[in-house]
Amino acid sequence: MGLNVLYYLRCTLALVILSIAAIYGIIVSILCTIIGKQHLSQYLTARFYYTLMKYGMGIDVKIIGEENLSKLPYVLISNHQSELDVLMIGKTFPPGCTVTAKGALKRAPILGWFMSLSGTVFLDRTDRTKSVTTLNNSLTNIKKNKRAVCIFPEGTRSYSTELHMLPFKKGAFHLAQQGELPIVPVVVANTSSLLSHKWKTFNSGCMIVKVLKPIPTKGLKKEDITAFSEKVRSIMEKELKELGYCPANNITSLPPVVLELQKKNL
Repeated sequence: MGLNVLYYLRCTLALVILSIAAIYGIIVSILCTIIGKQHLSQYLTARFYYTLMKYGMGIDVKIIGEENLSKLPYVLISNHQSELDVLMIGKTFPPGCTVTAKGALKRAPILGWFMSLSGTVFLDRTDRTKSVTTLNNSLTNIKKNKRAVCIFPEGTRSYSTELHMLPFKKGAFHLAQQGELPIVPVVVANTSSLLSHKWKTFNSGCMIVKVLKPIPTKGLKKEDITAFSEKVRSIMEKELKELGYCPANNITSLPPVVLELQKKNL
């Protein structure tokens, strides 16, 4: 069977798994809301999705520094590479954590229904002021109930085969500064060895996720947010370069940069 055929078959299976997880999430969200535990909806669904992907697609997640996730509340930020980031969330999500997502996803069949029912914070990418207001409105709940919110400060998937990150948007840092919440950076090793649509890559393997120590924001001034966000990005990008690429089983093809690296390590 050709490698491209395997790629498309695995993409189809992954989409089926995501749909099953979303349907499960709708049911769980309704039940959790009825018993007053809506804040657990995304956590339970994320763990279910992780389990399906682990045994259905052969993709596991290894977490380094998991102890840094224990002390709520905080703002969790991560690099954003591909659709596999959802799998990372499934393993690192603490109970009571919610995600932010672009507003367009709210209208997506099944997935959008689940996200709406489970308390996702939807952001309008075309209106920065509105997005900041939405984040600020979620701040009270995060602090009062010791929750967490997961934000991808790059704002979009990079799909990069290189060990770098896109420039950070400031929303997560404004939220943390206003609430004096620590930032918990999460760095995922480059996943293009596992999934790259450009190179028709969809392999099994292991996502390497490193949770860095919380970075306090108490005393941070609004005018210092830009410099602070650039500092955090620099720290995360340095960790990304050290982590490198996720180990993969070569079921399909590999991006040239990963192939070259494998040859050097032989």
